[in-house]
Amino acid sequence: MDEHIDTIEAGYEYLLAYAAQGKDTDTTDAGAKSEVRQTLEGMASAAQSIREAMASSEVPFHKVVVDDAVKTEAAIALVLAQAGISSEMVDNLNASIHVRALLTDLFLVSEAAGPN
Repeated sequence: MDEHIDTIEAGYEYLLAYAAQGKDTDTTDAGAKSEVRQTLEGMASAAQSIREAMASSEVPFHKVVVDDAVKTEAAIALVLAQAGISSEMVDNLNASIHVRALLTDLFLVSEAAGPN
């Protein structure tokens, strides 16, 4: 689980830096997948894994995490569906209450679990 939490956290930090770059698009001349797309895909995969791991939990707060993970996955999917990902779009994704809620949920879950 820690690996998935780290992926979400590191991805969010990367997206903050990407948003500050003022890019109009993430498309490359070579047609290679951009770093921002790879980061978003990793975050979506981590959110899915977290959702699946907590879906059957009896801990009430885990249901909140699952709900926020679903919403985060949907927001990321919307961005990934675009032909080009601009810094402004990523800035709006970063500001999304859903992404921020999941990140905060994961910090709370990690703290509640205690030292590793």
